[in-house]
Amino acid sequence: MLQQVNGHSSGTDAEGKASLKGDLQQFLDGEAPLHQLDDLTKVNPVTLETVLRCLQARYTEDIFYTNAGCTLVALNPFKPIPQLYAPELMQEYHAAPQPQKLKPHIFTVGEQTYRNVKSLIKPINQSIVVSGESGAGKTWTSRCLMKFYAVVASSSASCENHKMAERIEQRILNSNPVMEAFGNACTLRNNNSSRFGKFIQLQLNRAQQMTGAAVQTYLLEKTRVACQASNERNFHIFYQICKGATKDERLQWYLPEGAAFSWLPNPENNLEEDCFELTREAMLHLGIDTPTQNNIFKDFKPHRTISKELAITVLAGLLHLGNVHFTDSEDEAQPCQLMDGTKVSVRTSASLLHLQEDLLLETMQIRTIKAGKQQQVFRKPCSRAECDTRRDCLAKLIYARLFNWLVSVINSSICADSSSWTAFIGLLDVYGFESFPDNSLEQLCINYANEKLQQHFVAHYLKAQQEEYAVEGLEWSFVNYQDNQTCLDLLEGSPISICSLINEECRLNRPSSAAQLQSRIESALAGKPCLGHNKLSREPSFVVVHFAGPVRYHTEGLVEKNKDPVPPELTGLLQQSQDPLLMMLFPDNPEEKTQEELSGQSRVPALTVVSKFKASLEQLLQVLHSTTPHYIRCIKPNSQSKPQTFLQKEVLSQLEACGLVETIHISAAGFPIRVSHQNFVERYKLLRRLRPRTSSGLQGLCPARGPSEQPLCAKDATLQPPLQDILHALPALIQTATTPSDPAETTQVPLYCGRTKIFMTDSMLELLECGRAQMLEQCARCIQCGWRRHQLQKQKKQRQAAVLIQAAIRSWLTRKHIQRLHIAATVIKRAWHKWRIRMACLAAKELDGMEEKPMTQTPSSLSSSLPPAHTNLLGAIIHLWPLGLVLANSAVGVRGFQRKLVAYACLRLPSSSPSNNIQTAQDQAGITSIRALPQGSIKFHCRKSPLQYADICPEPSASSVSGFNQILLERNRPVQV
Repeated sequence: MLQQVNGHSSGTDAEGKASLKGDLQQFLDGEAPLHQLDDLTKVNPVTLETVLRCLQARYTEDIFYTNAGCTLVALNPFKPIPQLYAPELMQEYHAAPQPQKLKPHIFTVGEQTYRNVKSLIKPINQSIVVSGESGAGKTWTSRCLMKFYAVVASSSASCENHKMAERIEQRILNSNPVMEAFGNACTLRNNNSSRFGKFIQLQLNRAQQMTGAAVQTYLLEKTRVACQASNERNFHIFYQICKGATKDERLQWYLPEGAAFSWLPNPENNLEEDCFELTREAMLHLGIDTPTQNNIFKDFKPHRTISKELAITVLAGLLHLGNVHFTDSEDEAQPCQLMDGTKVSVRTSASLLHLQEDLLLETMQIRTIKAGKQQQVFRKPCSRAECDTRRDCLAKLIYARLFNWLVSVINSSICADSSSWTAFIGLLDVYGFESFPDNSLEQLCINYANEKLQQHFVAHYLKAQQEEYAVEGLEWSFVNYQDNQTCLDLLEGSPISICSLINEECRLNRPSSAAQLQSRIESALAGKPCLGHNKLSREPSFVVVHFAGPVRYHTEGLVEKNKDPVPPELTGLLQQSQDPLLMMLFPDNPEEKTQEELSGQSRVPALTVVSKFKASLEQLLQVLHSTTPHYIRCIKPNSQSKPQTFLQKEVLSQLEACGLVETIHISAAGFPIRVSHQNFVERYKLLRRLRPRTSSGLQGLCPARGPSEQPLCAKDATLQPPLQDILHALPALIQTATTPSDPAETTQVPLYCGRTKIFMTDSMLELLECGRAQMLEQCARCIQCGWRRHQLQKQKKQRQAAVLIQAAIRSWLTRKHIQRLHIAATVIKRAWHKWRIRMACLAAKELDGMEEKPMTQTPSSLSSSLPPAHTNLLGAIIHLWPLGLVLANSAVGVRGFQRKLVAYACLRLPSSSPSNNIQTAQDQAGITSIRALPQGSIKFHCRKSPLQYADICPEPSASSVSGFNQILLERNRPVQV
């Protein structure tokens, strides 16, 4: 049975009240410090007083963020705290395994949305709704969240991609100061109040890297350009150009120091937002180069020949236009004249806007009317009030077009192609709830938007969640909450509501007075519980009781603001401007018709401000309904914006308005995570491996501990076998995740199985994700092991095949090499034998046909030209050289008779033995063949053989004789007689 946190019924009996008061006193007097309670769901009992005391204790200790179930409560510190938003802290929350266990912070919400996108849990797209009163810190919160996403969602794949991602992130961050300069202003409750609503869509690709962003704006308060409330200021950009311009720029823009402008109240207040250089630098990063900025601040000269023509400024032209004032005309047929001293302002404004001075003045003084079937044109002078209205309308028209153009430039600079992103995280920063002494149509639209967002929170979380519990079969005791549906019925209900009555007054072709509108609203909507009356007010007005408190709206000028008429002659005037920026903002398109022309030619009612704002708000809510919303409630501790000041009355009213106590009740007792059976099985089917083998059915979920650990199930819920297997594994998963020192957490599985969905808490979701990650890691390891084993086996087989192939190739190469060597050796052998035979034949032919010649002729012929000593020496050399040749080339083993015969033959000595009488041709005439002379050594060059011992030559035989001497000796070998 799911019950409320406090455990008490909502009855009014005295016993219940006494018990609640006792529990409250016990809680407030407890020993545990209140500032240590980082989640308001831990408070027991949950009342406005206990929640207020906890927030005040944490604010005193400089702890500004507190969890309240599904909502994060953010208190505005009203002082700079750099270490609270440092990049190192962003990385700490991003790298934490469980960011929810860290201290509450806006980075926790940012990291949760980012991980939801990574987990692909439908709906994948996320949205963060930042709500609160004006000055509660919504703009700062959105700015810090954008910085967080720029840090954690950056690309680190390659150097080029990383630089591109950094450029995109820098452009997204720089869009903030530009839009704040043109869309924020100082009000009574906030120095940097957003005067427009914006929905920033951060676009992520499949790798969860930020590839771009898109900005959508809602209802710019353009009336602030020409009308500012007391003690309030115009948009920041006007003060920036007046305070941040250089001397040369002041001369070019006609902005002398100390100049007074009617549309620039309270210029003496110096704010942090008055930094012009920051806006310029941000525009450069957005791709708005200096020439384009010059079209806004300092325009270039259209012709170089006009050297004395000063630079043009659109914004400065609007400031000078505000100094144009008119006087009442004595004759109604004559136009109103200018006040003294304003002629210069008209001339300056016309020069800055590149308009003709006479045409500008005539457009503000005279109205053109088309009547009849033939559309005859009539010119009617305007009254003083009408002249002022047309002047203000001209300024609002220019500024609204300029703001829309700036948003389009920002989107073109930071928006990515639709094919490059798959998911987005939306940041909704809208104007907070406002209640001023004078409230008009702007405040009505702003508070209407806050009512719609509050209803979205109520319908999505408080109402829809409890109804879903009942449909799914959960035993749930409903928690009462404040529903603002009655207020929305009053504002936009059908058939009659405040918005419909205001639009109807605009469609009626009759003058509408403020008192008439008030009486019509009170009579048509009488009996509505959220419509109040202020009988003491002298001005016509009506009171709407919003969820944040009652607000009184003045009906004076309400219908005219809703019409937002733009005279066609004003548009035609701006189309004739020669300024490049105005020519782009107001193109001369003959097919384009103004709103008045369209409403006059057709019966279709013209779109009013309320109608357009309502349509854009419906589109926004459709986007929010298609995402997973996250809520940040910004609380303003005091209305004076003072640090360390906590006013309980003001904070209490904000807590009551946003329904924080009811949110805590439902968050503490409910299940914020809801997943369908099919998605649950598809995502966590890996956990089936953890289920016990012996269990069967839900009753045997964990026999060791009993049924206290079984997940709660609806009575008529039909569970598929895969889902049952996953539920069987949950006790084992919880048992492995819990520590023995904390056994209390193991008594109940924080999961409920409904008819079609699974309900669980954030802690259970984290546990399931951790178990799934572990199973994926185990599967990855198994896959890696199998793949590595396959790779090793494959490499082994490849290595064996390579060795076999290499061996075969080497053997083939060796055989081929040896074959080539054998062929070469055979060729050389044949050539050698052939040459040897030829040499033998030549030697035999020469020796056989040689004739004996006396050797004395040679010395005798030489002796005639040489001295006697030389002649004797030459003769000895001639006779003795064959002996040296034989002795040098004969084998060592040749001994005995052969050696002696050679010596005797060379020396021409008689034989010692008388029986040996040998006479040869050599003995008679010597050797005269030149072929017998040695011609040098013969060298054979060949490659080294791969065969072993192939390079070792065998020793020659001791009795072998080679060369020409062998021919000489074997030819005429001495014969024994």
